[in-house]
Amino acid sequence: MSRGRNGIRRPNEGQSGITGLETAIILIAFIMVASVFSYVILSAGLFSSQKAKEAVHTGLQKTRSSVDLKGNVLGWVQHGNITTVYFTVVSIPGADAVDFTNTTGSRSLVISYSDKHTYDPDVTWGVTRLTSTGSDYLLDENELFQVTVYLNAPGSAIDPLPGPYDKFTLEVKPPAGATLTIERTVPARVNELVTLY
Repeated sequence: MSRGRNGIRRPNEGQSGITGLETAIILIAFIMVASVFSYVILSAGLFSSQKAKEAVHTGLQKTRSSVDLKGNVLGWVQHGNITTVYFTVVSIPGADAVDFTNTTGSRSLVISYSDKHTYDPDVTWGVTRLTSTGSDYLLDENELFQVTVYLNAPGSAIDPLPGPYDKFTLEVKPPAGATLTIERTVPARVNELVTLY
């Protein structure tokens, strides 16, 4: 420690300190590191938000129904039991076409049946084009198809057939999109053709 003429000590004499230039260099280095770090964080955030967006769109595609029920569900009755179920389906606007081709070996749509007694994962069914813009069995927008489900078809696992007060469920399962679930109860009084609610 050095002392001045009067013996008073000078605080910075003989010591080296950080100059303004050195401080500026250190500050610039910190800014560069921070900017690189923030770029990495932002890039990772944008990447993960893009992946999340793709996951949401994929999930919506899988859960969005592609067919919907149009009108009543009717049942044909023999000996007090429902033997055949009729319903009309329509394509949801903006949905992809659903293939209702019903030939052995090339069928992609499945209809299943369940009640308190029975489960049949693949019932026999047929389709009639009510309004169609083509000759194929692709259910496109603005088309109506009538689906006929044969509960008493040969080889059917449905036993007993649904009768008065019985509840049953039909599930229309397209290859893509959500399942259309139709749950109905057979009324107490049944005619040959009955509306199922």
